[in-house]
Amino acid sequence: MRKSGPPKGLIAYLVLELLEEKPRYGYEILKEIKDLSGGHWEPSYGSVYPILYKFEEKGWAERIEREDEPDRKYFQLTDAGADELADRREETAGNAREFVDVILGFYHVYAVIATDERFTVPELEETWHFDEDFSRWIVEQVARHHEHYFDADFDRLAETPEEFYESHGIDDE
Repeated sequence: MRKSGPPKGLIAYLVLELLEEKPRYGYEILKEIKDLSGGHWEPSYGSVYPILYKFEEKGWAERIEREDEPDRKYFQLTDAGADELADRREETAGNAREFVDVILGFYHVYAVIATDERFTVPELEETWHFDEDFSRWIVEQVARHHEHYFDADFDRLAETPEEFYESHGIDDE
Protein backbone atom coordinates (compact mmCIF):
# COMPACT_ATOMS: atom_id res chain seq x y z
CA MET A 1 0.00 0.00 0.00
CA ARG A 2 1.39 3.39 -1.06
CA LYS A 3 1.10 5.61 2.02
CA SER A 4 2.61 8.70 0.41
CA GLY A 5 -0.64 9.29 -1.39
CA PRO A 6 -1.80 11.00 -4.54
CA PRO A 7 -0.63 14.18 -6.28
CA LYS A 8 -0.99 17.42 -4.32
CA GLY A 9 -4.51 18.75 -4.05
CA LEU A 10 -6.26 15.55 -5.09
CA ILE A 11 -7.35 14.59 -1.56
CA ALA A 12 -8.94 18.02 -1.03
CA TYR A 13 -10.76 17.71 -4.34
CA LEU A 14 -12.03 14.22 -3.41
CA VAL A 15 -13.22 15.52 -0.02
CA LEU A 16 -15.27 18.21 -1.75
CA GLU A 17 -16.76 15.65 -4.15
CA LEU A 18 -17.63 13.31 -1.28
CA LEU A 19 -19.23 16.12 0.73
CA GLU A 20 -21.33 17.11 -2.28
CA GLU A 21 -22.74 13.58 -2.30
CA LYS A 22 -23.81 13.70 1.35
CA PRO A 23 -22.69 14.97 4.78
CA ARG A 24 -19.81 12.86 6.10
CA TYR A 25 -17.46 12.52 9.05
CA GLY A 26 -13.69 12.25 8.77
CA TYR A 27 -13.23 8.51 9.21
CA GLU A 28 -15.94 7.85 6.62
CA ILE A 29 -14.03 10.08 4.18
CA LEU A 30 -10.77 8.23 4.92
CA LYS A 31 -12.41 4.87 4.19
CA GLU A 32 -14.05 6.15 1.01
CA ILE A 33 -10.75 7.53 -0.37
CA LYS A 34 -9.05 4.22 0.42
CA ASP A 35 -11.83 2.42 -1.48
CA LEU A 36 -11.67 4.86 -4.41
CA SER A 37 -7.93 4.18 -4.74
CA GLY A 38 -8.41 0.43 -4.72
CA GLY A 39 -6.73 0.33 -1.32
CA HIS A 40 -3.49 1.92 -2.55
CA TRP A 41 -3.87 5.22 -0.68
CA GLU A 42 -4.66 5.36 2.99
CA PRO A 43 -4.88 9.00 4.01
CA SER A 44 -4.26 9.68 7.68
CA TYR A 45 -6.46 11.57 10.10
CA GLY A 46 -3.69 14.15 10.03
CA SER A 47 -4.30 14.80 6.35
CA VAL A 48 -8.12 14.74 6.11
CA TYR A 49 -9.18 16.55 9.29
CA PRO A 50 -7.04 19.64 8.57
CA ILE A 51 -8.68 19.76 5.13
CA LEU A 52 -12.13 19.63 6.74
CA TYR A 53 -11.20 22.34 9.26
CA LYS A 54 -9.74 24.51 6.48
CA PHE A 55 -12.93 24.07 4.45
CA GLU A 56 -14.95 25.05 7.53
CA GLU A 57 -12.77 28.11 8.10
CA LYS A 58 -13.16 29.20 4.46
CA GLY A 59 -16.92 28.62 4.57
CA TRP A 60 -16.88 25.73 2.08
CA ALA A 61 -18.17 23.21 4.62
CA GLU A 62 -20.04 23.44 7.87
CA ARG A 63 -20.35 21.14 10.83
CA ILE A 64 -23.74 19.68 11.45
CA GLU A 65 -25.14 17.88 14.45
CA ARG A 66 -26.85 14.55 14.08
CA GLU A 67 -29.09 13.36 16.87
CA ASP A 68 -28.41 9.72 16.02
CA GLU A 69 -24.60 10.25 16.32
CA PRO A 70 -23.97 13.23 18.61
CA ASP A 71 -20.27 12.45 19.16
CA ARG A 72 -19.31 12.47 15.47
CA LYS A 73 -18.22 15.60 13.63
CA TYR A 74 -20.22 15.60 10.40
CA PHE A 75 -19.49 18.13 7.67
CA GLN A 76 -21.67 19.19 4.78
CA LEU A 77 -20.87 21.25 1.71
CA THR A 78 -22.08 24.87 1.66
CA ASP A 79 -23.04 26.92 -1.39
CA ALA A 80 -19.56 28.47 -1.30
CA GLY A 81 -18.14 24.95 -1.16
CA ALA A 82 -20.14 23.99 -4.26
CA ASP A 83 -18.58 26.99 -6.04
CA GLU A 84 -15.12 25.91 -4.88
CA LEU A 85 -15.83 22.37 -6.08
CA ALA A 86 -16.73 23.69 -9.54
CA ASP A 87 -13.40 25.54 -9.64
CA ARG A 88 -11.51 22.46 -8.49
CA ARG A 89 -13.21 20.32 -11.11
CA GLU A 90 -11.82 22.67 -13.74
CA GLU A 91 -8.38 22.56 -12.11
CA THR A 92 -8.50 18.75 -11.92
CA ALA A 93 -9.42 18.55 -15.61
CA GLY A 94 -6.22 20.45 -16.34
CA ASN A 95 -4.16 18.06 -14.18
CA ALA A 96 -4.88 14.88 -16.15
CA ARG A 97 -1.46 15.07 -17.84
CA GLU A 98 0.26 15.48 -14.46
CA PHE A 99 -1.51 12.38 -13.15
CA VAL A 100 -0.46 10.39 -16.23
CA ASP A 101 3.12 11.60 -15.77
CA VAL A 102 3.09 10.33 -12.16
CA ILE A 103 1.77 6.92 -13.22
CA LEU A 104 4.10 6.52 -16.18
CA GLY A 105 7.06 7.97 -14.29
CA PHE A 106 6.71 5.44 -11.48
CA TYR A 107 6.31 2.59 -13.95
CA HIS A 108 9.33 3.67 -16.01
CA VAL A 109 11.51 3.86 -12.90
CA TYR A 110 10.25 0.42 -11.85
CA ALA A 111 11.13 -1.00 -15.28
CA VAL A 112 14.55 0.68 -15.32
CA ILE A 113 15.44 -0.72 -11.91
CA ALA A 114 14.36 -4.14 -13.23
CA THR A 115 16.36 -3.99 -16.46
CA ASP A 116 19.26 -1.53 -16.22
CA GLU A 117 22.54 -3.13 -15.17
CA ARG A 118 23.47 -0.03 -13.16
CA PHE A 119 20.89 -1.04 -10.56
CA THR A 120 21.40 -4.14 -8.46
CA VAL A 121 18.42 -4.38 -6.17
CA PRO A 122 18.31 -7.78 -4.45
CA GLU A 123 15.21 -9.96 -4.65
CA LEU A 124 14.02 -10.49 -1.10
CA GLU A 125 11.87 -13.46 -0.27
CA GLU A 126 8.13 -13.00 0.18
CA THR A 127 8.05 -9.50 -1.29
CA TRP A 128 7.73 -7.72 -4.60
CA HIS A 129 10.61 -7.96 -7.08
CA PHE A 130 11.87 -5.70 -9.80
CA ASP A 131 11.50 -8.22 -12.61
CA GLU A 132 9.52 -9.10 -15.71
CA ASP A 133 6.91 -11.22 -13.90
CA PHE A 134 5.95 -8.40 -11.53
CA SER A 135 6.07 -5.86 -14.36
CA ARG A 136 3.67 -8.02 -16.35
CA TRP A 137 1.40 -8.20 -13.28
CA ILE A 138 1.34 -4.38 -13.02
CA VAL A 139 0.39 -4.02 -16.68
CA GLU A 140 -2.26 -6.74 -16.32
CA GLN A 141 -3.81 -4.89 -13.36
CA VAL A 142 -3.96 -1.65 -15.35
CA ALA A 143 -5.67 -3.48 -18.24
CA ARG A 144 -8.14 -5.12 -15.82
CA HIS A 145 -8.96 -1.77 -14.22
CA HIS A 146 -9.54 -0.29 -17.68
CA GLU A 147 -11.95 -3.11 -18.54
CA HIS A 148 -13.75 -2.76 -15.20
CA TYR A 149 -14.21 1.01 -15.22
CA PHE A 150 -14.86 1.49 -18.93
CA ASP A 151 -16.84 -1.77 -19.36
CA ALA A 152 -14.82 -2.60 -22.46
CA ASP A 153 -12.21 -5.11 -23.48
CA PHE A 154 -8.74 -3.67 -23.48
CA ASP A 155 -7.37 -3.30 -26.99
CA ARG A 156 -3.79 -2.35 -27.65
CA LEU A 157 -3.31 0.96 -29.48
CA ALA A 158 -1.29 0.97 -32.68
CA GLU A 159 -0.65 4.73 -32.46
CA THR A 160 2.72 6.03 -31.34
CA PRO A 161 2.58 8.59 -28.52
CA GLU A 162 3.08 11.36 -31.09
CA GLU A 163 0.22 10.04 -33.26
CA PHE A 164 -2.02 9.70 -30.20
CA TYR A 165 -1.32 13.30 -29.13
CA GLU A 166 -2.01 14.58 -32.63
CA SER A 167 -5.25 12.59 -33.03
CA HIS A 168 -6.48 14.00 -29.69
CA GLY A 169 -5.35 17.58 -30.32
CA ILE A 170 -2.79 17.53 -27.49
CA ASP A 171 0.30 19.71 -27.60
CA ASP A 172 3.25 17.48 -26.62
CA GLU A 173 5.24 20.41 -25.22
